Amino acid sequence: MLITDLFEETYFAIRTNKVRSGLTILGIVIGIGSVIAMISVGQGSTSSIEASIQSMGSNLLTVSPGIQRSFSQVQSQRGSAQTLTLKDAQAIAEEILSIQAVAPELSQRYQIVYKGKNTNTQVIGTVAFYPQVKNIEIEQGSFISEQNVSSFSKIAVLGPTTRDDIFGENINPLGQTIRINGINFKVIGVTKSKGGTGFGSQDDMVFIPITTAQKFLAGADYVSTINVQAESPKSMTQAKTEITSLLLQRHNITTPELADFSVLSQEDMLASASSIADTLTILLASIAGISLIVGGIGIMNMMMTTVTERTREIGLRKAIGAKRLDISLQFLAEAVILTFVGGIVGIILGSGLAYGITFFAGMATKISLFSIILAFSVSAVIGIGFGYWPAQKAAKLNPIEALRYE
Repeated sequence: MLITDLFEETYFAIRTNKVRSGLTILGIVIGIGSVIAMISVGQGSTSSIEASIQSMGSNLLTVSPGIQRSFSQVQSQRGSAQTLTLKDAQAIAEEILSIQAVAPELSQRYQIVYKGKNTNTQVIGTVAFYPQVKNIEIEQGSFISEQNVSSFSKIAVLGPTTRDDIFGENINPLGQTIRINGINFKVIGVTKSKGGTGFGSQDDMVFIPITTAQKFLAGADYVSTINVQAESPKSMTQAKTEITSLLLQRHNITTPELADFSVLSQEDMLASASSIADTLTILLASIAGISLIVGGIGIMNMMMTTVTERTREIGLRKAIGAKRLDISLQFLAEAVILTFVGGIVGIILGSGLAYGITFFAGMATKISLFSIILAFSVSAVIGIGFGYWPAQKAAKLNPIEALRYE
């Protein structure tokens, strides 16, 4: 059988059963579209998380209290342990040579009030090096100075979201007085917008001197986190090792397994967050893949029905000289064409769904070449896999028995 004849017969057979072919294609379309959309959501989330972690600071090391080792566990325990102090941060700054800056912080949520307006937000007590370590820029006014820290000044620097919530948009808050937990603070600056992240919006924050936060708000001398900026990406491993050794010595701990703190680098955070995101992507794709199996079964059922309906036609073809291979290729080609058409439409649908999720839900999505190649590959496998048995059944029909079939 010529290739042109094969495609002509395939086109004619599919066109003859338009409704059945359309429903079969629809199953593949839904399956492929779902897989592409789900993979794009998972990969978009991964990219968003990576960008968020990178925006937290350059060459950043984070020292957190508690004995947990994994990124997710440490994050969940922040603030619940009180094993780090300002003296620990000062010792790191003075004794570790492979770092550029140290910025301890004491973070807790408080109610912020200004002339009847209020909002509940994160208040971070910190030092002058915080903008350098965490890649924060000042839009208006100035940031906390070392003099503010040493003199327990009651001053505040607002994130743009906090400013808008309590003062309104495009309002200059410099010189105004806000109340944090019932205590007056004078606004001296506003930070530039960095956007929301998977770890809380860095725009919805208030920064005050860490000494002021400890004395007037927390009533304690511990810190929530010590942020450390290494000299370069290459020196991060060395800095991490040196910080661990120093704190173990200061805390009189003999073995790292008993450490009451954890030191995490951006690579650690990225690895843990990416692992979680990849697992989510696989889970979403697996769930969507179930519809592909259903679509494949639909193709097999359609082809089996077609073989039954065209038994006499098959017998006639074999009687006039058609070989087993010709019959097998004809029915296999029908199944493959149906899945390829469904795959192409599914790719378009999946891409549209991904863009729709980004546009309407605001979730980051990323359509990769991998997901498109995967869609075509799955289409081919489904077409060949689920079309093979019906094609073989048709090819093995006895021509005499087939001609007698009613």
